[in-house]
Amino acid sequence: MRKLTVLIGFLLFISFLMSQQTINFQSADNASAYTYSGSMNNVEKLKINTYIWGQVLKPGLYIVPDNTDLLKLISLAGGPTEDAKLNKIRVIRPTQEGKKVIVVNMKKYIDTGDENLIPVLMPGDTVVVSGTIWYAVTRFTGFVADVAILVTVYATLSNIN
Repeated sequence: MRKLTVLIGFLLFISFLMSQQTINFQSADNASAYTYSGSMNNVEKLKINTYIWGQVLKPGLYIVPDNTDLLKLISLAGGPTEDAKLNKIRVIRPTQEGKKVIVVNMKKYIDTGDENLIPVLMPGDTVVVSGTIWYAVTRFTGFVADVAILVTVYATLSNIN
């Protein structure tokens, strides 16, 4: 019984350590897709709500000027991580008919400099920067390593008596 209690305590402690994450959230003051803000010259500028998820340094909600393109949003989010899959970035755009998915090859833009490859964002756009296959493999390997540690601890506690 003592071994089981120690094992459960250890598992709870490990779960607590693994669940600690910092989530950066930039909240919007209202639920509208558009906001107006005054500048130094008291000129109001139209701003839109956009979201960016996945392999960027600071994912979340961004309120940006209405002429912001995908490259600027990714830059505002701290840029892509080294595990980002740049040749298949998805922009999910709400439309009257439902949702439209635009696939952007940012790697091709980096190679050619063709600005026509970079879409201008619309209100409510969600940008998803997926991870590479290597990222998925390393995540799976980390999970297997964590399970191996738990099995080792359990086997060690079982052999104490």
